[in-house]
Amino acid sequence: MTTTATPAHPSRQDRAGRPPNPAPSTAARIAAALFLIVVLFQVGLALGLPWGAAAFGGANPGVLPVELRTSSVVAALVYLLLAGVAGTRWLPTTPRRFVLTGAAVLMVIGALVNIASPSFIERIIWAPVTIALAVALWVAAQHPSLRPRKDKGSGR
Repeated sequence: MTTTATPAHPSRQDRAGRPPNPAPSTAARIAAALFLIVVLFQVGLALGLPWGAAAFGGANPGVLPVELRTSSVVAALVYLLLAGVAGTRWLPTTPRRFVLTGAAVLMVIGALVNIASPSFIERIIWAPVTIALAVALWVAAQHPSLRPRKDKGSGR
């Protein structure tokens, strides 16, 4: 007895037969995992763990002051949102590509800031993480599944 695959629902495919909101690429999943590491670090800072030497230029070794702990809460939420965009199908293809590209550019800036940091810990730990994030996000944003599709016969 042979079985045939059930065709996907037509409304869940584009004209080329591909899903309109493809699964995250390997690079996107790597970026999401790296973002989650950053989220855990920021949550630790916000909760008062004595990791201040590894954050905000190392200007506040130990427990961060309340203002910077609040900044860590906001940062953790932003990074969690970016992890969700990178590692899930939350956004359609075009917005996801734009968010991943924008986040990659911001991670390049973040890497430069970490490289220039007076904190040795930031330079040794967070510079490589932000560089890896920048590369993973850029590669994910360029993935063929996120590229605009040209319709056959449309002249575009």
